[in-house]
Amino acid sequence: MKSALLFVPGALFGIGLLLSGMSNPAKVIGFLDVAGGAWDPSLMFVMVGAIGTFAVINLLVHRRAAPLFGGCLPGARARGAIGARLLIGSAVFGVGWGLLGICPGPALTDLATFDREILVFVGAMIAGMIVSQRVLGADVVPTVVAPASPPPQVAQSQ
Repeated sequence: MKSALLFVPGALFGIGLLLSGMSNPAKVIGFLDVAGGAWDPSLMFVMVGAIGTFAVINLLVHRRAAPLFGGCLPGARARGAIGARLLIGSAVFGVGWGLLGICPGPALTDLATFDREILVFVGAMIAGMIVSQRVLGADVVPTVVAPASPPPQVAQSQ
């Protein structure tokens, strides 16, 4: 049941990418081409809508004591969490996105087209994830922090 429910937001995400044009590399490059004279600002509305939706849902989710379907909610971000790895990774992501106009989410959506460029991109993306995991270590995968609870009381004998 839980897996079926996870399908719904994933499907909504994919449909949203297709409807908004975010899966079209030419549209994305048009958005990123601010100085080229052919700037297409339409994807800005998609991003603003996504940020607004996330902000509202994030507030609602974090007001709950526990997730609806078990597990635990992510903990608060630690101060100083912005380090060299985050900045370098963001820069590499941005360069890749700017050069090709393909972002990982839309690339997965575009797999259904069997386009050779998309297949190569996704293959390279997966290879890059594996290499970075091996080089940087297992801590590149975000960890989920359990909600704070008092430690169990241990009876002490005297």
